Amino acid sequence: MIRVQIRDLIGKPGTLREQAISHTLESDLGTDVIAVRSGDPLEIELRLESVHEGILATAEVSAIAKGECSRCLEQVEFEVEADFQELYHYQPEGEDDLPVELDAIELEQPLIDAVVLSLPIKPLCSESCGGICAGCGERLEEDEAHDHQGPVDPRFDALKDFGS
Repeated sequence: MIRVQIRDLIGKPGTLREQAISHTLESDLGTDVIAVRSGDPLEIELRLESVHEGILATAEVSAIAKGECSRCLEQVEFEVEADFQELYHYQPEGEDDLPVELDAIELEQPLIDAVVLSLPIKPLCSESCGGICAGCGERLEEDEAHDHQGPVDPRFDALKDFGS
């Protein structure tokens, strides 16, 4: 939970405050394949502006996501850069409106949305990653000439000379 006190901004349209927050995660933020891990820091550059309807929060978030390559399963790290802008309402009208609660705002849900959406769906250690050999499990990136000279399935004998 990341609560930010805004008592000094309430009811003062035009007032602005900027602050930097370093937050240590209590649980993983991401997917099973790649996530910003619990115990790792999120660095947040936050800008809070008082407007008539509430508080406009603009944030830039940076962190390091860790996971595994979706092709070869090697460990990878990605620098995550995400941002969001949300209006916290003094008097929320809909269920999607973020509320100002007890002179504070809660940044957790917008942070989750921004960070998770910025993570790669299929992280790769490199764009040219060849993955792993289906036959032996060796990482193809380490041996470019990797080859298996196994017997050809006899059902494919008729295709052996095809195209010659």
